[in-house]
Amino acid sequence: MASQSDPTADPKRFDVSKGTLRLDNFMTHFIKVGGVGIILAVFAIFLFITWQVLPLFESAKVQEEAVIETGVADFQLVGVDEWGELPFMVDIAGDFTFVDIKRVDGETLVLGPLGVYKVTPKFADEVTFTAANYHSKSEEVIFGASDGRYTLVKVEYKPVFDDRGERKIEAKLKADKFYPLGKGLGAVRVIDYYDADKDRLVAALVEGDSGLETRATTFQRKKTPFGVGPWKPAKEYDLTSQIEGHPIKVLVTGQGNGVLVSTREGSVYSFLINQGEISLEQVFQPFEGLENPEIGSMDWLLGNESLVFTSAVGDNVIFAQYLPELTPEEEKAGVERKRQFTEINQLPKLDGPADLYSHSMRNRAFLLGSGPEASIRYGTTGVVRWEKSLDFTPKAGILGSRYETMLLADDTGRLHFYSIHDPHPEGGFKAFFSKIWYEGQNEPKWIYQSSAADAETEPKFSMVPLIFGTLKGTLYAMIFAIPIALLAALYTSQFLKPEYKKVVKPMMEIMASLPSVVLGFLGALWLAPIIDTRFPSIMLIMFFLPLTALIVGYGWGKLPQRYRLYLRPGQEFLIFIPLLIGIALIGWNLGPWVESWAFVYTNPDTGVATGDFRLWWPEHTGVSYDQRNSLVVGFMMGFAVIPIIFTIAEDAMSNVPQFLTSASLALGASRWQTAKRVVLPTASPGMFSAIMIGFGRAVGETMIVVMATGNTPIMDWNIFSGMRTQSANIAVELPEAPKDSTHFRILFFGALLLFVMTFVVNTVAEVARVRLRNKYKTVG
Repeated sequence: MASQSDPTADPKRFDVSKGTLRLDNFMTHFIKVGGVGIILAVFAIFLFITWQVLPLFESAKVQEEAVIETGVADFQLVGVDEWGELPFMVDIAGDFTFVDIKRVDGETLVLGPLGVYKVTPKFADEVTFTAANYHSKSEEVIFGASDGRYTLVKVEYKPVFDDRGERKIEAKLKADKFYPLGKGLGAVRVIDYYDADKDRLVAALVEGDSGLETRATTFQRKKTPFGVGPWKPAKEYDLTSQIEGHPIKVLVTGQGNGVLVSTREGSVYSFLINQGEISLEQVFQPFEGLENPEIGSMDWLLGNESLVFTSAVGDNVIFAQYLPELTPEEEKAGVERKRQFTEINQLPKLDGPADLYSHSMRNRAFLLGSGPEASIRYGTTGVVRWEKSLDFTPKAGILGSRYETMLLADDTGRLHFYSIHDPHPEGGFKAFFSKIWYEGQNEPKWIYQSSAADAETEPKFSMVPLIFGTLKGTLYAMIFAIPIALLAALYTSQFLKPEYKKVVKPMMEIMASLPSVVLGFLGALWLAPIIDTRFPSIMLIMFFLPLTALIVGYGWGKLPQRYRLYLRPGQEFLIFIPLLIGIALIGWNLGPWVESWAFVYTNPDTGVATGDFRLWWPEHTGVSYDQRNSLVVGFMMGFAVIPIIFTIAEDAMSNVPQFLTSASLALGASRWQTAKRVVLPTASPGMFSAIMIGFGRAVGETMIVVMATGNTPIMDWNIFSGMRTQSANIAVELPEAPKDSTHFRILFFGALLLFVMTFVVNTVAEVARVRLRNKYKTVG
């Protein structure tokens, strides 16, 4: 019987202090609030990224802002300045009617102080004009005359600011001389031109002795110390005899080295000028195979490399030039590769042929009109950005050079002013995930190229190469990391002595703290040159080490017990490690000999044979060999992932209930049989979680990929080529992307894809982990 002084007899000793209870209650609620806060924070990040991405998938918004009576009904062309404040209309007499527009309160469009006024250029001669064409890029109008001559009128805009800082646009017309297209020619019906510093090419459909003739004339001028001299005819070309049918349209190529002529019968003739000689390069039918192949319109897209066609019944296609691949027979015969036009896109059909056309000066958008139907389309993706049936029939129209305005003029002379809000016409699911046939390519491809040399080339924003690069880098890293990490965890948890385990596991956990930028630096400057020059040695080491470990392990297990007793269980590595180091040294030194024997490259020029794997690989496989490649990424990223997988997997194996392993050993199973049949199945949920966490670490890796590869967005499983991952792409390009630009939002879209990929992987991993746990759970 306990005495009254015995403290253990006091029942209050089991009471918990109120302070402890309050602290426990606070921490319980604090942890709940923290968990909910983390979920809300992640959800908020997801919403923010999604909000930044949504504009990429919106269509164009076009709003009519004003209708202005100009009083000019007999006009041929419509043009506008860069700011959309001083549009003009041109009639066949050569008169320019300018419309002074200004905004009130930054919103309402009204006529400016000058209102609607007419300006007639000071032409050198009095002639009758029979054709006109406006080039938005140069802001020039070319006029063809009834006597077979032409002239150019330059519209020179100049912004002027008053004392209050308000801007006003002034325009001045500068007319050139008249130049003949040839001798004895009549009225010019269709005309186009290309103008460079010292060269000019003019092509036209002109009335001649034999009817409507197709003519092209080159002009040249010389530079002098006092400026440039006058234009002088250099050479005339009569293309009429080479064209079958009735020509209806003529265009000059963007480099001024070719002419295209379309006929009423549906054919297009492509001519090339080379060293003063002109040759017919190609004849094609854009609507070949259709019931009515007649061409309704033919116009250039931005850059004068792609042609936009509509048929007589409204079919809309885009053709571009490419270099076709030669057959082996053609290569042997020495056939020269020539650029050919081919269909690269097919767009939705119109109600009829296009009778108005204008392309944007900012991107591949273009305006088509057929009767009252008006449509803004994007040439690269073939998507209709905006379409509407108007309550009037446009006679002419133009897109503003900044792709922010659109002007349509009806046959009564009314000018309809529209605002365009379409900041991301390059976006959309098709642009991001479908194969696109870009200008200059020989087939549709997935391409990511966010920069462009100028406005006439286009950026390419396919997400597929980045997704591919992310998966490729992760795959090679996991192939390297998973076997090493899991086998190391198995050995450490089941075979290594506890005193050694206390050293090994903390060292592995410290490895996880190495900064990825350090690993990337080592991969780029240390490991990549080693692999580049000694790959056969690396290959032999990777082959010999596992093989040696399997043979020695099997042999050790077959040794009689009396020999194995010389080493206590868990100390076998004292023999294995020196042996494996020796095998690695043998493989390293055998590498150069194997390279000189098995990887022989013969120089095709000199016939000298050398053992060099770097030259042998491209010759025998047809794929590239880069110093910074996927193998380097696999080693370095795998090195970063190994500690994570090892730590979690080792914990899972060490926490297998002791009664299971003891029961297995008591029934006569060996340590390896126990590990294989009991520990691995029971710990499989934890091992799977370790692999998935390592996968997530590899997917999001940035600096190792940036530094250890060429960071090129290519789609190639070749282990000796690089890649570009989503995370590396964001890190490299986000600092240079203008805020709210298409490029900026596409980088956010890449982040959203990473977010979704991680979410899907984690969800699948959790479902699989739960199923594995239920399958191998133990009953206490």
